[in-house]
Amino acid sequence: MTVSTRNTPAQAKGSRKFLVLALGSVGVVYGDIGTSPLYAFREALRPLAAEGVQRGQVIGLVSLMLWTLTIIVTSKYVLFLLRADNDGEGGTLSLLALLMKRAPRNTTVMFVTGILGAALFLGDAMITPALSVLSAVEGLKLVAPAFHDYVLPISVAIMVLLFAIQSKGTGAVSRFFGPITLVWFLVLGGAGIAHVGDDLAILSAFNPAHAVIFLWNAGLVGFIVLGAVFLTVTGAEALYADLGHFGRRPIEAAWFIVVFPALALNYLGQGALVLAHPDAISDPFFLLFPNWAILPVVFLATAATIIASQSVITGAFSLVRQAIHLGFLPRLEIRYTSETETGQIYLPFVNTALLLGVLVLMFVFGSSEALAPAYGVSISGAMIVDTVLAFAFVRHLWNWSALTATAFLFPLLLIEPIFLGANLFKIHHGGFVPILFAGAMMTMMWTWRKGVKLLREKTTRQEIPLSQFIAAVERTSEHAPVIVPGTAIFLTATPDTTPAVLLHNIKHNHVLHQRNVILTIRTARVPYVREKDRFTITKLSDRFSKLELRFGFMDEQNVSQALAHCRKAGFKFEIMTTSFYLGRRKLIADPNSGMPLWQDKLFIALADSAIDPTDYFHLPANRVVELGEQVII
Repeated sequence: MTVSTRNTPAQAKGSRKFLVLALGSVGVVYGDIGTSPLYAFREALRPLAAEGVQRGQVIGLVSLMLWTLTIIVTSKYVLFLLRADNDGEGGTLSLLALLMKRAPRNTTVMFVTGILGAALFLGDAMITPALSVLSAVEGLKLVAPAFHDYVLPISVAIMVLLFAIQSKGTGAVSRFFGPITLVWFLVLGGAGIAHVGDDLAILSAFNPAHAVIFLWNAGLVGFIVLGAVFLTVTGAEALYADLGHFGRRPIEAAWFIVVFPALALNYLGQGALVLAHPDAISDPFFLLFPNWAILPVVFLATAATIIASQSVITGAFSLVRQAIHLGFLPRLEIRYTSETETGQIYLPFVNTALLLGVLVLMFVFGSSEALAPAYGVSISGAMIVDTVLAFAFVRHLWNWSALTATAFLFPLLLIEPIFLGANLFKIHHGGFVPILFAGAMMTMMWTWRKGVKLLREKTTRQEIPLSQFIAAVERTSEHAPVIVPGTAIFLTATPDTTPAVLLHNIKHNHVLHQRNVILTIRTARVPYVREKDRFTITKLSDRFSKLELRFGFMDEQNVSQALAHCRKAGFKFEIMTTSFYLGRRKLIADPNSGMPLWQDKLFIALADSAIDPTDYFHLPANRVVELGEQVII
């Protein structure tokens, strides 16, 4: 009997899907880390150049880079954190949401830690596009020095164009991300292989002893160099944030088969080139290529940096959406640019803020050399946050003992603070930028969270229990409101108390609808909620019902669509005879109560920037009634 070894159609389809996901992850997940060879080795050599770079220093430096990639990216992110997921979703806020649900005793500490990581990531979303594109376009100076004065204008034009197309969606463009970045990694690896033979002594960099010896002998300069070495892992946090888009196995396959070998070979090639030709220290990456190839490589590098920038921008959109749904930021406009892919979104406010930030950085610093010191602080800080949350994850979800968790994460808990300390040496050279930005973002998130809590406490004092209200209005009385036909849906965050807008409607209009629905929208601390778990309907009386809609923090909070599913499940109502009642509050600052006056004003400004609930929840605009009130905070 013969057994066929051919793949079944299902197996072939599964294999094709895996390859497509792996190729896509090459472009989206690794686009950022793939551009670090443009500047990382050059910047790491710069502190050593004053006294002349020694052979042992070059080998030790390359060894540091290889083992930094191995320990932080391979061990921490690829092999460990990709398994610490929240229903298949990764990222700082995704992990924070899971931990706040499972470990409620430490929610304050976790909240502060999580929003710090999110704020640092958003700072990275500004610095990465500016640094990467400037580094790529600066290669034009090697083709023709006359291009020197045009590097900044060209880079600015590229950035403006990139941010301008965000509103169109990235679906069509993303299909080209993987192939272009794959070519980029093949070029990286090929250029490295072509020069490793310049001095085979560079292969000894695989021995970590050279990294240790370098740091031991370099003293304070070695500590400063560590800050530049950290540039080799720029974008590593994207591995974790993009977990939900591609899945763990495709991301792992792309790293071990394509990305890691290409990066390692390129750094080895740059090191061998500098060993053989010390004058190549000025720009070891572009000098790997013959003169005729530099211009095509500049174009390819520019395309790769645009892709890297796109992935960071998309990551910023996703992170802000998570922050909004988790209640860390006010509701902002979210546009879905794909009918099938929920991850393809566009936030106009965030897009404009990022563009302005990127342009300011470009004009203030002017070159990648000046901007590079600003980079490491945000990344090293964000990575430490990931490690701290990972410690809580293995303790509370994998039930590891404190001793086991500490022993497992000890290398990271030792190494990453050292990298952060090295990067803090660059504060006066631009490292203050991400610290200021992260501080501003944390202040906004903290103020919004605190203000919402305070507002809820103030309004709670005036609320009437819903059961008490229903009993009162349904009691026969000459002062009972007029019953009008149709359905009224009242949105509220506290379903057990009477919505203020319902009270105002009866007080001013003296009417009560035939059917009244108290609607509460909840955001679960999971990425997605299944349709069958989307809603719960509770009948309170002949005229009153409670409806709870549940969405994941990655879901589109489309109330109209959810109500359509409710109708299919037996919740009968006619949209043309249904009115949605929303309360609109005018906030007034009061320095004598609640928060300090500056924080009151910041909270009011954040509240004013929020999108109208009608648009955010996709309510039918011609069926919405708003009633306002003033609230002193």
